[in-house]
Formats: sequence, C-alpha cells, structure tokens
Amino acid sequence: MAITASMVKELREMTGSGMMDCKKALTAVEGDIEKAIDWLREKGLATAQKKAGRIAAEGISFPLVTPDGKRAVVVEVNSETDFVAKNEKFQAYVKEVAEQALETAAATLEAFLAEPSKADPSKTVADANAAQISVIGENLKIRRFQQLVEEEGVIIAYTHMGGKIVTLVDIKTDVDNDAIREMGKNIAMQVAALNPKYVDESEVPQDFKDKEIEILSKQIAEDPKMAGKPEKVIAGAVQGRLKKELKDICLMDQVYVKAEDGKQSVAQYVQEVAKAEGANIRINGFIRFETGEGLEKKQEDFAAEVAAQMGL
Repeated sequence: MAITASMVKELREMTGSGMMDCKKALTAVEGDIEKAIDWLREKGLATAQKKAGRIAAEGISFPLVTPDGKRAVVVEVNSETDFVAKNEKFQAYVKEVAEQALETAAATLEAFLAEPSKADPSKTVADANAAQISVIGENLKIRRFQQLVEEEGVIIAYTHMGGKIVTLVDIKTDVDNDAIREMGKNIAMQVAALNPKYVDESEVPQDFKDKEIEILSKQIAEDPKMAGKPEKVIAGAVQGRLKKELKDICLMDQVYVKAEDGKQSVAQYVQEVAKAEGANIRINGFIRFETGEGLEKKQEDFAAEVAAQMGL
C-alpha cells in the first residue's frame, strides 16, 4: 500500500512522533493507522505529543567556540525540571544541538528546526528533539540560538552555574595571547553578573534615551527640592540622572567588578590590558543567555520532581 503524506501527517498529529518515524511505522504495518500507533508505542516513539504540553522552563544554555576563537554559538534547550537539566544524557543532547547550531546557515529558529539533524539525517532537528522527549521522559524545547563571528580577534565564552547563565564576548584585537583571553573571561563574567544591555552609549537607541528623559523630567518636576529652579538647572539634573542610568546598562561604563579600588571602569580595565600587551583592543559585542528568563515556571518541590521522574 502506498503511504501518502496525509497519512503521515495524521499519524504525526495523533502521536507527536517524528515524520520519518511515522512513515516507517505506516510502512511496517501496510498503512493501518491503529497498528502504526501500536508500532510507535512499542518503540517508545509515541509519547512526545503528551509531554509537549508540559511547561519546559528549566534546562541549560550551552556555548561552543571554534578552536581558533573566530566563531561561536550559544543555545538554550529547556527541560521541565532541573533534575533532568543535570542529567548527562540531556547535556550530551544539548551539546549536539550546539554543534549543529554552530554550523547552520539558518537565520531563524524555525528554519533551524526544519533542517536535517546532523546526528540523524533521516530526521529534522525538530523530529530529533521529539525523539529525545521519548528517551529522556520530559518535554524538551530548543528555545533559541545565536551565533557570533569575529574574524579580527577572538570570542571568549563563560558559563555560570552549569549553564544557568552563559555569555560570549566578541573581542577585536591584533594580539591574541593568554592575557587577552583572561581579560575576555573577566569581561564575560562581568556581563553574566551585571547584565548590561549595550557595549557603550553609542549603541543605545535614541528613542530609549528620549523615553528616559521624559520619565526623569516628570520625576524631577515633582521633586520639591527642584521647585523654582531654572530650566537650565533642571535640564542638567535630567542629563545627570540619565548618565547614571546609562552607566548601569552600558558595559564599558560599568565599574569593573574586580577593580581593586572599586572605581575602575570596564573601559579603563580594557585600556590597561591593551597598554600592557601592546595591543589594539575593542569590545565589539556580547551575548548573554539566562536559562528560562521570561518563561513561566511551575512550582514543584524536590519530592514531586523525583516522583515525576519515576512516573508516579
């Protein structure tokens, strides 16, 4: 019996199994949908759909950098529980996803999920993920990935708390040595700790500044201490407060967390290293992934988490 695309689609919707697995099942049972469901269940491939409805807000982010430091990627793959996020099988799977994301030409997550899996070319990345759901026993979700390229320098990665926070720092430099890479790691740690939004003020959108000026102007207008002050003084106060806010969100203006005097900025730290190493250095950009940020998380105690893993 000829297996049609509509039959494969129907079986996939019923079971949540991968497209190729559905086709194999239908072929094995000569097109009988009910028998195909049993075939998939027997092979542990028909459980993904049920699990796909569960909240996946734990997991890990994982960075991968080429040996020459020129290309890098960070991926986030979510699981339902922290218990599974610490599982070696899950972590190995996330590394596979990162290896594929490092090489992909896909510009969107949807395109990435639709391309053939490097681990099993008979499946798409999405289908391979569905198969992992069946193996690992929880809903898993490839949430996002982001690549970084620096042909005139080096990219440094930092992982915090086993993948809870991951950062990549793009350093344009004409010198690549241990001191420069140590500086890169320190800045990557800074990004992880203080979560800047921009490299420097030149990257801050004007509409953001305009909105902040509007808010700060209203705050100052309602401040009794500023009542009756000349417009020039009020404008200066607004700009002063704006400068302070930008200092918090711009990496190069932040106080360097390892500064011995508690005053040195990140920009000053970079200049210090550049001078010591005889290098021209510029921080071109950074990426920061915090696993699960913005996702709804279910509340579950450890006993319930273990029970869930045991199927109780």
